[in-house]
Amino acid sequence: MFADSKAFSGFSVDDVDRARQFYGEILGLRVSEENGMLHLHLAGGHNVLVYPKPNHAPATFTVLNFPVDDIDEAVDALAARGVRIERYDGFNQDEKGILRDEGPRIAWFTDPAGNVLSVLQS
Repeated sequence: MFADSKAFSGFSVDDVDRARQFYGEILGLRVSEENGMLHLHLAGGHNVLVYPKPNHAPATFTVLNFPVDDIDEAVDALAARGVRIERYDGFNQDEKGILRDEGPRIAWFTDPAGNVLSVLQS
């Protein structure tokens, strides 16, 4: 039924202006705005809708993953831009906050609304 539909995902934020600044200026994504909502334009022609929600509650799971060639370089670049790498109980993350020994190397961080994002290296 939906095999040919150009589906997309989305998530909410509590402040569209802060989200635009974070995704556009800090992460360097191409961002456009329409009807008070953001469109994050990702590599490969994929888009993600970011919409305001007055009673926003941050996602407790990863809403967006960014594959990278070098996770150490990506984590260092995020830190240089003021982004804090999150640490979670039960995960053996190193001094940079990178989980290296369980699946792909991964590090998590949050957007200004508290939604969880990651960088990961296979």
